[in-house]
Amino acid sequence: MYVKRHYSFWMTVKWSKKPLLYGILYAAVIVLVFEITFLEFTLPWEPISVIGIAVAFYLGFKNNSSYDRTWEARKIWGSIVNNSRTFTTAILTMVETKDAATAKELKKKIVYRHIAWVHALNHTLRKKRTWEHPEDPLKMIFTPTFRDNYSKELSEILAHFISPSEWDNLKSKSNVAAQILKTQSETLQKLKEDGLVSDYKHVWLHEIIGKLYDDQGMCERIKNFPLPRQYASVALWMNYVFCALIPFGMLNIFEGSKDLYIWLTIPFSALIIWIFFLMDRIGDYSENPFEPAYNSLPISTLSRSIEIDLREMLDDDNIPGQYPVENGFSM
Repeated sequence: MYVKRHYSFWMTVKWSKKPLLYGILYAAVIVLVFEITFLEFTLPWEPISVIGIAVAFYLGFKNNSSYDRTWEARKIWGSIVNNSRTFTTAILTMVETKDAATAKELKKKIVYRHIAWVHALNHTLRKKRTWEHPEDPLKMIFTPTFRDNYSKELSEILAHFISPSEWDNLKSKSNVAAQILKTQSETLQKLKEDGLVSDYKHVWLHEIIGKLYDDQGMCERIKNFPLPRQYASVALWMNYVFCALIPFGMLNIFEGSKDLYIWLTIPFSALIIWIFFLMDRIGDYSENPFEPAYNSLPISTLSRSIEIDLREMLDDDNIPGQYPVENGFSM
């Protein structure tokens, strides 16, 4: 997502230039036909404006629904950050053993497995769905660091945090993240059986695992269930119908000025068309907050932030830095 204060005007135009250019071309064709044929095919603006009001209300509903999906996704990842810190703190302080070296290695293994869960969830959420935008993430030239990380296989990412034998058990599973939490639960049960955590602490740690499952499930609900296609599709076609009528209404308004109606009809028509399609495009990109795109939620950055926090709690060595903000984008 873009993290500077504002998109510049030209960045906004570049992002949505197609409807602007098509609007100019379409309005110019209508004015040219009007000028050549002298046919009175203008339309009064009043009925067109009624359609425009309906389209604006519908676009507002779509954009509100899309924003709700993005904001809910951000709140879920805020919960993942908090629950990750809570889980790690609990593991570091509640596991009781007399052998300090063994305890340190055991705690590190559990915390590293949790970091693996975070990266596995991030990797799963970045996978493309058929209803998402068709742009190739490997062509995202403004974010080369994200592009390089996106191209890595999950096995390469998790190799730093879990053993090869554990990966061999996970790689055939359809939901690696869920299986990692299952392994964490089994590890907690083993700690209880070995007397390393009390019954109360065991129950509390399992409650945190349950919260992590809840967080994952809510992310998957947003990822795997799009904004219903009837809402997205109707908004698009209503927009096309309204924008197709705009030059006819503008001609009706400006044809009284025989000298200026061409120079007024074309730019005003194109401007209105551009604004309505820009509003539709904003909602269209907000409805899929996890897809690998410039305006998506920066879950890769959040995953790296969690990794840094947890490894610092372990007093680990060679802790990686945060992903850079590239050209104003945090991914």
